[in-house]
Amino acid sequence: MDALLGPVCAPYDDEELEILQAWETGALKPVNGMAQHIRTHRDAGAATFKKDQRLNIRISSRDLKNLQARALEEGVPYQTFAASLLHKFVSGRLT
Repeated sequence: MDALLGPVCAPYDDEELEILQAWETGALKPVNGMAQHIRTHRDAGAATFKKDQRLNIRISSRDLKNLQARALEEGVPYQTFAASLLHKFVSGRLT
């Protein structure tokens, strides 16, 4: 944060500029049933992040070290990284 100018912002990408322009020109319209949409998405998000089961697996030391290194690159704990990989795989987003 710059003391004289306030927060420093990164430049917008093309998609963000398109959204900003649509907002400023009034091209964005409200969605009917917004409260229901919000509830639906909130529930889906809660179900996605609910961790109510435990999984114990045995893997090689080499694989664990590589998993930990990749998690470190991503800035997350390796258990979280492993859970994310498994979720992406079973949901078809990782092949």
